[in-house]
Amino acid sequence: MLDNPLWASLTTLHRALALGSGAALRYPADVAPFVAVARAGAPPGELVAPGETVYAIGPRPAGELEDLGAIVQMVCEAPAAVPHGPPIVPLERTADVIALAALVYPHYFRPRTAELGRYFGIYEGDTLVAMAGERMGMPGYREISAVCTHPDHVGRGLARRVLTALTADIAARGDTAFLHVSPNNARAIALYEQNGYRTRIAISFAAVRRP
Repeated sequence: MLDNPLWASLTTLHRALALGSGAALRYPADVAPFVAVARAGAPPGELVAPGETVYAIGPRPAGELEDLGAIVQMVCEAPAAVPHGPPIVPLERTADVIALAALVYPHYFRPRTAELGRYFGIYEGDTLVAMAGERMGMPGYREISAVCTHPDHVGRGLARRVLTALTADIAARGDTAFLHVSPNNARAIALYEQNGYRTRIAISFAAVRRP
């Protein structure tokens, strides 16, 4: 399932959100900009709107593609201890999540992305200063995404605290946490490795466009 994580997610945990049928599925545009195919070369059909760009992780659909190289898929089979720090709370104010994502993690976050799973974070006063949430999911696995810290609060270990707490919570539920990260983001990869994650595979990443 992890070799084709979007397809696995759209046919299991997020089946109620899936648009399409047959060998191609996608998330609604206001949820996440991702399309998936059951096998490489399957056509996305009318799922991609004219002028729209979406992304594929794993098997590539037919059509106009931009090769974005590969991204690193990491899994955590031995969660690290959660370091001490400020309280971590469930994020119920979606506007705060969207605001921090727009500031730090804008490329793949949409107005309804937070509906894909649970989000947790750390506040300082009324400001959300760090967060992490769940995105893709399938039996036995849950993806962690949007691990980020407000630029004014980096270097305090806040992202690490939220990451390890969510990873441990996923493990306590009987699932294995996984995530995707750019191979060029050495700082993030080092953070994940220091906290129990290991590289599983370099997986294809492509932009899918419909003229």
